[in-house]
Amino acid sequence: MFHTIPPASWTRADGYTLSTERSRIDIETVARFLAEQAYWSTGLPRPVLERALDGSLPMGLYAPDGTMAGFARLVTDYAVFAYLRDVFVLPAHRGRGLAQWLALTIRSHPELATVTSWMLATRDAHAVYAKAGYAPAPHPEYYMTVPKPAP
Repeated sequence: MFHTIPPASWTRADGYTLSTERSRIDIETVARFLAEQAYWSTGLPRPVLERALDGSLPMGLYAPDGTMAGFARLVTDYAVFAYLRDVFVLPAHRGRGLAQWLALTIRSHPELATVTSWMLATRDAHAVYAKAGYAPAPHPEYYMTVPKPAP
């Protein structure tokens, strides 16, 4: 059974807005950034992104004029586990604490109130996510992964 939730949104004093409303997402901007600029998803085909979005809670970040300023998606069971990924803020909007705000705010979504395990992976933004409450896994030796094959 697919979990459907009503859209939620949050607005900061400077006019930036976060929204889980799927219809607002500028899929072209998201697809282009993830395929061309994000180190973790270089070359991601749009159909794969669209399938990933179907199984995730997306969160768009919008500038005061309503244009897309960033994005993230949450892979979750809406009960106990959530994995934050594909977080980005477009260059023109960086330096305002928007990624930190997004990473913190998504945890306040009412449909995620019972989630106790929050995860993310980052190569270079540890300080951003630490300010949003994330910390290194207490027992990294417990976690395993299937390595992505080299291209």
